[in-house]
Amino acid sequence: MPRVSDEHLAARRQQILDAAQRCFRRNGFHATSMQDVINEAGLSVGAVYRYFGSKHELVTSIAESVLDDADEIFVALTEAAPPLPLIEALDRALRFIEAQTGPEGIFRFAIQVWAESLRDPALAEFAARLYGRVRSRFVALARRAQQAGELSADADPEAVGAVLFGLMPAFALQRVLTGGPDPKTYLDGVTALLASQGVRQ
Repeated sequence: MPRVSDEHLAARRQQILDAAQRCFRRNGFHATSMQDVINEAGLSVGAVYRYFGSKHELVTSIAESVLDDADEIFVALTEAAPPLPLIEALDRALRFIEAQTGPEGIFRFAIQVWAESLRDPALAEFAARLYGRVRSRFVALARRAQQAGELSADADPEAVGAVLFGLMPAFALQRVLTGGPDPKTYLDGVTALLASQGVRQ
C-alpha cells in the first residue's frame, strides 16, 4: 500500500481545520457538532477522526494556529533593527489587528475562544499559556523602549507590557462589536495616556 505523503496529510488536516472554522464562525462553538464539521469538510467520519478526536482538539488546534500567526507579527515588532519607537510598534500592531476584525478575521474566532475558556478548564489553561506568550512580546517592547530612553528607568517593563498587551484585545473587541474606533483614533488616545506617564513622543 503506497505511503501517504506528509504534504497530503498536512493538506487534509488543514482542510478539516478550515471547515471547522467556517462552522464555528457561522454557528458558534456550542451549536457546531463534529458531524457538522465532517459534512462541511466533505470527508468521511473516519477521515476526520483520524486527525481530531473531538471538537475540543479542533478548537485548540485552530486557536494555536491563530495565535501563532499573531505572535509572528509581534515577534517581528520586538526584533526590528533598529528598534522601533514604541508608538510606531503599537501603530503596526493595531493595524494588524484592524485587518483581523472583519467577518473572516481571527479575532471573531478569538472571542469565541475567550468565552469557551470560561467553561472549559483545559482550554482556559491552553489559552493562558498562549496569551501569556503573546503578552511577553509586549514586555519585550517595553524593555526596548526603556533601553532607548522612551520609558523612565524606574518603570516596570512587566507592568507596562501587561498594559500594552491589554490594549490590543480591547481594541479588537471594540472593532468587532461596534465597528470602531479606527487605529489612529485609538492610538491618539494611547499616546495621550503614555505621554501622561512619562513616555516621550
